[in-house]
Amino acid sequence: MIERIEYADGATPLTGWLARPSGEARAAVAVFPTYMNTTPAVEAKSLALAEAGCVAFVGDFYGPDSPHDADTALAAMLSLRADPVAMRKRLRATLTKLADIAPGLPMIAIGFCLGGMSVLELARDGADLALVASFHGLLATPLPATAPIAPRILVCHGDVDWLVPRTEVLAFWEEMDRVGADWQFMSFAGVDHGFTNLLNPDGSANPAYHATADRQSWAALLGLIDEVAPPPL
Repeated sequence: MIERIEYADGATPLTGWLARPSGEARAAVAVFPTYMNTTPAVEAKSLALAEAGCVAFVGDFYGPDSPHDADTALAAMLSLRADPVAMRKRLRATLTKLADIAPGLPMIAIGFCLGGMSVLELARDGADLALVASFHGLLATPLPATAPIAPRILVCHGDVDWLVPRTEVLAFWEEMDRVGADWQFMSFAGVDHGFTNLLNPDGSANPAYHATADRQSWAALLGLIDEVAPPPL
């Protein structure tokens, strides 16, 4: 079951979606969605995290003006990304709310597409997280890391992602190495952007969906969660 949760970034009201495990929680996971904001696919991933023993909270990028079609979502995303400092502040509002909901638990952040970029921005910004995981996320940043990165990093990437040229992949590796990050990079040959999404924003079948990449990348995430937040004995 997904529960609606109201929170805010300063004066901007936001709406998140919370999934709780049936038993004792072992971690709190902030889930950052695609540029379309929350979708049934993202909510399904949150429910899967709850089944794995985590409190999962889907964050809100946009507030009351959350888009409902691809064109307005693109405009909203570009507006959000235009001010990277304000964007990081918006992302941290989700972490703050999740910490209030599930205090004392190891904190993790995962994201898809724009959400994948977002969790990497949080890691670069020094957020107190045990793990971040990006699924078909953007890798370039206007604010590269200049200080050591604390969370472990998992990047799951389609090698022919049309939004992420290989030059940006190499630049990301080099950036992570410069600051001594603990990073893993899974690259799937012949796989394009959005490989975890069965459907496009308009509800049509997504030709980029790749069942093997989706399954293997999710298994990698669960394996790392077991390492940073082992299940209760």
